[in-house]
Amino acid sequence: MRLPVSLLLCAVLTPLLAQEPSADTRLKRVESRVNGLHWELESLRKAADDQLWFLRLSDVAVVDKVTYTGPPNPRAEEAYGIKNERHPLKVQQYVFVPRKAEKGRKLPLIVLPHGGVHADFTTYHAHIVRELVERGYIVIAPDYRGSTGYGKGFYEAIDYGGLEIDDVVTGRDWAVEHLPVDPKRCAMVGWSHGGLIALMAVFDHPGKFAACYAGVPVSDLLMRVGYAGEDYRDDAVVRTMFGGKTPSEDVDLVRRRSPVWNAHKLRTPLLIHTSTNDRDVSVVEVESLITALKAAGKSFEHKIYQDAPGGHSFNRIDTTLAQESRKEIYAFLEKHLK
Repeated sequence: MRLPVSLLLCAVLTPLLAQEPSADTRLKRVESRVNGLHWELESLRKAADDQLWFLRLSDVAVVDKVTYTGPPNPRAEEAYGIKNERHPLKVQQYVFVPRKAEKGRKLPLIVLPHGGVHADFTTYHAHIVRELVERGYIVIAPDYRGSTGYGKGFYEAIDYGGLEIDDVVTGRDWAVEHLPVDPKRCAMVGWSHGGLIALMAVFDHPGKFAACYAGVPVSDLLMRVGYAGEDYRDDAVVRTMFGGKTPSEDVDLVRRRSPVWNAHKLRTPLLIHTSTNDRDVSVVEVESLITALKAAGKSFEHKIYQDAPGGHSFNRIDTTLAQESRKEIYAFLEKHLK
């Protein structure tokens, strides 16, 4: 007895079709692959920029990149039954030691955390690092948790105003232990989000820093969530920044991480710069910090530039005004570190 052709085809194709993934499954596979390519491209971009550091600064500095450990990532997935508290997070840090450094002599240290949320330390800072190294400073720049270029897990370990501060202070401690650094002459220098980190580091660890410069610093996270861009209005994004909560769910958490609410802790010489035309960190936010410091009876220096060309980046670019402003920073550091 011969079966109809249609029945034969059905018998052959049915198991094959059953093995074929659904459209949804295929789409998820494509999305997973695209996401994987994103992290790979980020790593390649980072590796390429790292090479530029050696090309651009090797004439004045011994350039290196080291790895140390910061506090564990409390949101990491456990593996092999090893609890998170047993697994400190690995953090990478750039190191620039002046080539002209006299052997056996301890040098002052500048800790330079990058700005930006989910950013990283790039050769955008090369001219600033060169100027600092030429003035005799050792410079370190930690790519704290949440930085880009180190994969998905490190990116998602972000802890805005929290454990990232510990990562940076631990970088300072590593430098004091392993480099010819004078522990009494360490300073924080940061712009934007790096300015927030600089401020919070000296507020919480005044004995470890002799000076602090905060340029256009993020100062009040409650205010910033109210006026800043879409990223700060997306609950899902904000939750990743603050450990799974939004400011409306835990106001005290965000307040604890805002410099304006910690101004009373200042015991370190401080210089603040901002500009009235900053379209990233509003001058109003920095003015609130200045007001809080004055109300707490703190002694510090500050300057509000009027519509400085470059706005948020006004004293990090290559204009004459930027160079003059950086000279003010270097004079301030010189006064307190030498």
